[in-house]
Order: sequence, then C-alpha cells, then structure tokens
Amino acid sequence: MINSKELLQYTKELSLLFAEDHTELRVNTTEILKNFFKVVDSAEDGEEALLLYKNAHNQNTPYDLVLTDIQMPKMDGVVLTEKIYEMNPNQTVIVLSAHDESAYLLPLINLGIEQFIKKPIDYQELLKVLLKITKKATINIPVVKDTSKVMLNETYSFNKETKTLLNNGESIYLTKYEIIFLELLTQNTGKIFSNEDIVLYFSNISETVDPQNIRKLVSKLRKKLPDEILESVYGVGYRIISF
Repeated sequence: MINSKELLQYTKELSLLFAEDHTELRVNTTEILKNFFKVVDSAEDGEEALLLYKNAHNQNTPYDLVLTDIQMPKMDGVVLTEKIYEMNPNQTVIVLSAHDESAYLLPLINLGIEQFIKKPIDYQELLKVLLKITKKATINIPVVKDTSKVMLNETYSFNKETKTLLNNGESIYLTKYEIIFLELLTQNTGKIFSNEDIVLYFSNISETVDPQNIRKLVSKLRKKLPDEILESVYGVGYRIISF
C-alpha cells in the first residue's frame, strides 16, 4: 500500500487538472486527489478541460499535472493532449484508458505519453503512479533556477516575466507582437514553430496575426536579435537557436 505521507510531501504544493465525463468517477476521484494536491480542478469534457488549461497557462499559473480520460464528449483525450502540447510540450499528462480503447494508445504514445492507468481505476495504482512522477520531477528540478530568463548568447537574454530583451543589460525595444512571438519561440528553444503554431498561439491569448504577415514579423525581430539566432527553416517554420 502506498505511503500517503510520502506522496503528500511531493504533491502538497502542486496543481492538477482532471478531465473525466463520468460524473460519479470524476467526483469521487477529485475528492481523493484533493487530499494530496494543493489545487485540483475537474472538467466533464475535453473542451472544458482545454479552457481551464488555457486560462491557467495564460495567467502564468500552469498545472503541474494533467489526468485525462480518453473518450469524452466534445473533445476526446487525444485531441486534448495534442492541444495541451501545442501550448506546453513539457506538460506531464497521465491518461486513463479502458480495455476497449487500444486504438487510441498508439497516437498517444506517439505524442510522448508514457503513463497510462487502466479503468476502472485502482486508486492504489493511481497514487503509485503519482508518487513516481512527482518524486522524479522533484529530484530533477534544481532548487534554484531562474526559469524566466532565457540566454540567447553570451550577451543577449530574454526575460519572460518582464518581457524584456536585453543586450549586456541594456533593454532593446520590442513591439507587442514581437514580445508575443519571442515568448513562443523561447518556450522551447530549438523547436520549430510552423505558421499554424504561431497563429494558434496568438489566438490562445486573444490576439490575431495574419499568416501573411509572419515573415514581416520575423524580419523585424531578426534585426533586434544576434545574427543567426532566429532561423527560418524553409517550408517548415521558425526557431530560436540559443547557445
């Protein structure tokens, strides 16, 4: 049997989003999870879960964990996971899977999901998985780390909290759209973001960018960045190459 006190020491400051359309299962599981997590929000379908996730993401209070069923009305767990990864490729997602949902597993595995829990839920198994994931995350995260600052090279940096681009400590003026674009690119330096990714990111924060104007935005931002930092990958998209 899982040691509840051991689990609590890793989860007590964390937040979790739980998506499940079965009312009784959702309510009962939520009550159990509230014994361990600081915040537990629940959603009855994928659309509601995505809305909660977007709100938390945009308010810079992201969920530490997402627990989702596969088959749900309005939006299933596969699509929900895809959209979550578009906003945060590093999000930890745990999937609840019934025995007759094997067709969904390969797409989820291809997305990078490693943790599946079979339904009906064995709560001891659920808590065991939660302990494994949160314990690993706690070990791997440095105690002191300024995650708001992204170093682009030896002198250039972008501070995501203050939304400022600095060169040797001196601020470089950025327009509103340049800030938003740089925030996206520095979420995962080295990752290529397509025009569709960029349009979606702007849309998620209630802003609109015309795909035809993205090249112009890139051209203007490139003039404010170190040489060869903002790379165009022909026919694919754009990425930041930090040192």
